[in-house]
Amino acid sequence: MIKAFFIDFYGTVVHEDGTVVKQISEILSKTGNGADVSEIDKFWGKDFRNKFEEAYGENYESQRELERQSIQDTIDHFDSNADADELADMLFEQWVKPPIFEDSKEFLENSPLPVYIVSNIDKADIEEAIQFHGLNPAGVFTSEDAKSYKPCGRIFDMALEEAGLRPNEVIHIGDSIGSDVKGARRKGIRALLINRSGKEVPDGVECISSLKDALSVL
Repeated sequence: MIKAFFIDFYGTVVHEDGTVVKQISEILSKTGNGADVSEIDKFWGKDFRNKFEEAYGENYESQRELERQSIQDTIDHFDSNADADELADMLFEQWVKPPIFEDSKEFLENSPLPVYIVSNIDKADIEEAIQFHGLNPAGVFTSEDAKSYKPCGRIFDMALEEAGLRPNEVIHIGDSIGSDVKGARRKGIRALLINRSGKEVPDGVECISSLKDALSVL
């Protein structure tokens, strides 16, 4: 019997920071060696993912710090004279005041089951974003709490334990196959991929097109 929803936050409840990322890449292109924006995006994304995957346990670092380091690496790689802190602050402003998807408040307010947020983010940032939108989840569990990032299972273990739930009593919703679907499945949690854009996904991935669709699976 399903007793609760776990739900990702950025990209699921609120929009990701893709627009700001593009703006930063354009700044680096103009202030650096003139590399194409797509080339900058590719380098920055790979550099950040590498840092992200290594940040575990004693090696854990906050997402803000990882992002600052990755932006500085990207500045250095493309010979830009931009300021890493100024560019990072552009992202951080988005993180605490992100645009919200139209179906999110309705889902959180009308769900017959408690909804717990499980997010790869720093605690203070998500708390400010939740307050900004007046949301009231049953609980919030972050990578900072778990000292690891999804798809690592520690954050799911922590959420299950503190919510007093078993894996078969939860459905996790998220927008990432790697972090959300694979991460939840590794812990025996049923996962729904929210696929608002209708992109092609691998066989065997259970999809919904809006958060309200999650209620129908009950």
